[in-house]
Amino acid sequence: MKKRLHMPWYMLPVIFTLAWPTMLEQLMQTAVQYIDVAMVGSLGTDATAAVGATTTVNWLIGSTVSALSVGFLAFISQAEGAGRRNDTKKASAQAVLAVLVVGTLFTVITLSLSGVVPTWMQVDKPIRKLASQYFFILYTPMLARAATIIFGTILRAVGDTKTPMRVGIIVNIVNVVLNFFLIYPTRTVKISSYEIFIPGAGMKVIGAALASAIAFLVGGICLTVAFFKSEKVSPKGFSIKPDKAILKPCLKVAFPNALQRFGTSLGYVAFASMVNSLGEIATAAHTIANTVESAFYIPGYGMQTAAATLAGNAVGANDAKKMRDLSSMCLFIEVTLMVISGALLFTFAPNMMKIFSSDVQVIALGSTVLKMVALSEPFYGVSIIIEGMMQGMGKTLMPFVCNIIGMWGIRIVGTFICTQVLSMGLVSAWACMILHNMLLFTMFAAYFVSGKWNTLNRKVIA
Repeated sequence: MKKRLHMPWYMLPVIFTLAWPTMLEQLMQTAVQYIDVAMVGSLGTDATAAVGATTTVNWLIGSTVSALSVGFLAFISQAEGAGRRNDTKKASAQAVLAVLVVGTLFTVITLSLSGVVPTWMQVDKPIRKLASQYFFILYTPMLARAATIIFGTILRAVGDTKTPMRVGIIVNIVNVVLNFFLIYPTRTVKISSYEIFIPGAGMKVIGAALASAIAFLVGGICLTVAFFKSEKVSPKGFSIKPDKAILKPCLKVAFPNALQRFGTSLGYVAFASMVNSLGEIATAAHTIANTVESAFYIPGYGMQTAAATLAGNAVGANDAKKMRDLSSMCLFIEVTLMVISGALLFTFAPNMMKIFSSDVQVIALGSTVLKMVALSEPFYGVSIIIEGMMQGMGKTLMPFVCNIIGMWGIRIVGTFICTQVLSMGLVSAWACMILHNMLLFTMFAAYFVSGKWNTLNRKVIA
């Protein structure tokens, strides 16, 4: 008798238990990013451009550190699935070493290059100095930022997504409060018949940078304390000296992922540099549109965290049925959520742009590109989930190849031709970005259907 296809609904609570804290954490981060952009945006288009001009360099650095954490995620999630708790703690100790090395290295690199980064990014000359100062301050606490990324990923790998969420909320509250006092000058605010005296430093863009830097420092300290107190991953009693048996498999997974993230993030830098060359209006519209768009990717990346952790657990436990059910359920949930978020983005794009800018040209241009990208969200969501599962399984080579081909073969080459050769505007650049996303969907979907992604791919009795 032929079996009827069914959805593995039993996976639903497991997936959402892992996904919702990450979604809430990212929602809070995005909310603060919105507030940051709105506060800085109130200072004028030049301030928005100065802050946004180096955003893609921030992605480049952050994603490179995140790539290293993926190696630990794959190792630890698989160790947890197999019940090898001792290996988990050994890997945690090696993560401490990774934070110290990577955090120190990137501190030196970023602070040394802060003066030339705005020039490389083709930022308008009048705002280069301000952009350079903002970048320098933002990366002073790089050690704390590395701790937040790597230790947070390790906690998620053992199923603790709530601790990073709580720390993220603290970071966001600190950031917003300090923004309020550091960006604006001392003023009196009238509420009904009451007048409230509010002290302020009046530091404008520099105040926003200081607020973010202090918040990053607080977050790094809080997450490090939580990491060392965790029963599952605390490295207390374990050596942080290089351990080849742990580092080799972690780096085997991390290296392709690092190349992928470095290559794609470098592509984002090149992409942003070409957008910046289109002028202040295009730069401001691009910066704000990126900020708006990030909120609508929250369901996707929250689900990716759950998919990566559970896929690693399934590999560690050698549970092929769980892997099959996980992939079906995650893709179903992801596509559903991204269809909803895409529809909301398309509908409310102009309203979202008006939150951050009063410039009619910036609002119109940003709304156009947001409506364009909204249509591609469900397709991009498929790529996010498949890549997440492959990360948890430790298979990072194929995502590296797909992302590099898409970024450099489609987005960068296409944007260069459209903006630098044919003198087309921001709309053409975002069209190339959407084509990149669609190519990723096609490649990942084909690879998924082939079954080659699954190391446990064998006949399973339901």
